[in-house]
Amino acid sequence: MKRELIALLAAASAAPALADISVSTYDDLAENFYGSSFHYNGVTYSNVNDQAGVLPDGSQIIPGDPIFGLGDQVIVENATLLYNDFPDYGSANNALTFGSTYVVGDNLSLGALSTVTMTLDQVADFASLELAYYENGPWGGIVYHLDAFRNGSLVASDSFSISDLGGRDNIAFATMSVDGAVFDTLQLYATWNGQYTGPRGLVDNLTLNTVPAPGALAMLGLGGLACRRRR
Repeated sequence: MKRELIALLAAASAAPALADISVSTYDDLAENFYGSSFHYNGVTYSNVNDQAGVLPDGSQIIPGDPIFGLGDQVIVENATLLYNDFPDYGSANNALTFGSTYVVGDNLSLGALSTVTMTLDQVADFASLELAYYENGPWGGIVYHLDAFRNGSLVASDSFSISDLGGRDNIAFATMSVDGAVFDTLQLYATWNGQYTGPRGLVDNLTLNTVPAPGALAMLGLGGLACRRRR
């Protein structure tokens, strides 16, 4: 029994080694539409642009409407020209975008990114993503949010406001991250004056540090003790 207890303590002390860092680059995928729900590298992307809202010019967003909706598709976009001009962003040559359209080939379109839910196969205690977006012009003052949830409860968040210097819009980049808590779901979304809105964005290098579910090691320990009793 003493030897088994030592083994269980050793397993518990090794728990951090069970954590696993994954990076979704999307570079192994073909440029295409991937539907309104898409599973890739341990993450299910869904609920794309599914919330009513308003654009900064006052136009209403009506999900599912062919004219006033933003599109509900997950899209892999070949963004070679973007990576050529901005090599510090993401990892060439693909990125993830959303909405209803993309540009075939090396040129690209930043799709509408009002909201997307990312459901994790395994719980994580850290997540980050690189976001390319338009700033200034009609987009200034929009706030991007990255929220982390555990069993439906908000446990961590990050946000930033898009630059509002006026004039012509231009491409910009940000890294968003959440940590300090264990979570099973991420939501990336944008708001304007407290309402959902529809800026344009590309996502790359979604990085997760997945960890054993709380209690998993305890269950392993109980299983070991049960085996000892049966012997």
